[in-house]
Amino acid sequence: MRVGQNGLPTSLMIGTVFTLLSSVTACARDEAPVPKTEVAVVAAAEPVLDGADQLTHGRYLVETVAGCGNCHTPRLPDGSLDPSKTFSGAFVIKEPVFEAYASNITPDMETGIGSWSENDIVHAIRNGQRPDGTYLGPPMSFGWYRGMSDTDVRAIAAYIKAVPAVRNVVPKSTYQFPLTGYGPPVTHVPDMPKTDQVKYGEYLAGPIGHCMDCHTTYVAGKIDMQQLGRGGNVYTNPFHLEVIAASANITSDTTVGLGNWTDDEIKRAITTGVSRNGRVLAKIMPFALYAKMEPSDVNALVAYLRTLPPLSAANAPAAKP
Repeated sequence: MRVGQNGLPTSLMIGTVFTLLSSVTACARDEAPVPKTEVAVVAAAEPVLDGADQLTHGRYLVETVAGCGNCHTPRLPDGSLDPSKTFSGAFVIKEPVFEAYASNITPDMETGIGSWSENDIVHAIRNGQRPDGTYLGPPMSFGWYRGMSDTDVRAIAAYIKAVPAVRNVVPKSTYQFPLTGYGPPVTHVPDMPKTDQVKYGEYLAGPIGHCMDCHTTYVAGKIDMQQLGRGGNVYTNPFHLEVIAASANITSDTTVGLGNWTDDEIKRAITTGVSRNGRVLAKIMPFALYAKMEPSDVNALVAYLRTLPPLSAANAPAAKP
C-alpha cells in the first residue's frame, strides 16, 4: 500500500498533470533527436474557458487541470476516454492489499451519486467520507485535496451534479486494511489568489491537479516530501494500457530533470504528450484535457516547476503497484 502526503493514503494514478511518461520510462533527461516521422501529430484541442459563474468554473477545473475523467471515465481500446460514458466509473488499479475501482460520479440515482448533495460531494472530495459515514480509499488523493479551496471544491461539486446521468454499475473496491479517515475534517480553505504566479502554480500542481502525487518519490510505500518532484515511481499496465512507465523527474536538475528544457518544451509535453525530442509519451496523463487549459494556468504550472530544487535520479524505483 502506498501512503500519501502527511502519511495519508493517496493517489497512485489519478489525474497526474505532470506524469510525462514514456512507454518504458520518462526521465526528463536530455534526449537525442528522433526522426520526424516518429513525431506525433496532435490535433488542436477546443479550449475550455474559465469564468466567474460557478458551473463554468467547475467545468473548467473538472475537464482540464483536475483531470477527473482520467480515472472516472472508461477508456476505449486505443486508450482514449470514452465520451459516451463520461464520469461513469472505470477500473483504476490493483495492489496486493486492494483492488480499487473509480466510482460512477454522475447523478445517476441507482449507480452513481445522484442522491448526494453538493455538500456531500465536497466532504467526500476533501475528507474521503461518504454520506453514510463510510470512508473512501486509495487511490484518491485526499492528502492533496484537503488543500482545495472552498470556491474550487464547491464549483467542482456543482458541475458534477449537473453532468448527464449515466447508468453504469461499477464493481465495489475492496481493501485488506481498515479505512479509518484522513485526519481532522476540513471545513474551510481560503481561495488561492492568482496574483502570485508561482504559488498559484503550486496550488494547481498540488490540491487541484495532484501532479506531485506521482512525481514525488515513494519510499517504503510512503511519499517522501523531501524528494518532491523527483519521480521514479514505476507503474505496470496502468488503466490496462500495455506499458511499464516511470514518473519523470520534474525538478530543475539539468541532467535528469527539466533544467535544460525550455518553457515551450515543457508546455508541449503537458498539453500534447510529445516529449522534448518528439518522443510520444504514454497515455497515462490526460493530455487532451490539459490541452484545454487556459494559457495563464499552464504558465503558472511551469513557473512553479522552475522553483523545484534540483534532485538527481531516484536511487531505485518505488514499489510497483
